Amino acid sequence: MMFRVQTYYLIICLILTAVLPFVFPLWKDTAGKPFYFMMDIAYITFFGLSTTLSLLSILSHAKRQQQFVMGRLNIILNLILLGLFVNRTLNLSGGTATVSEKGIGMFLPIFSIVFLVLANKAIKKDEDLVKSVDRLR
Repeated sequence: MMFRVQTYYLIICLILTAVLPFVFPLWKDTAGKPFYFMMDIAYITFFGLSTTLSLLSILSHAKRQQQFVMGRLNIILNLILLGLFVNRTLNLSGGTATVSEKGIGMFLPIFSIVFLVLANKAIKKDEDLVKSVDRLR
């Protein structure tokens, strides 16, 4: 059954990591130019891995346990991506900050994490339901 609640959450997460980073800039630099995720290889890698895991989770709808594990890995990837954003905006080296204005693109991993947690809760609920039905047999 492909069209369950977690599938919709995963589709939203897929849109958040595959489509919206092209639309919204991560931040604006000191010159006022928007900085998109395509300008750094680390951001390309983590957004790409997150998109791939979301897509694989959607396609493996019959294997709930595998879907749950992929969701957890995706949450970890998004947390690392969020950490990279925080590191870049705080600029640990000191006085010369390269980020002047934060964009909505920096919050995409947070929204993605929220929908991944909701998807994992729905997957766990389905798994518990199947286990309870198996006990009745």
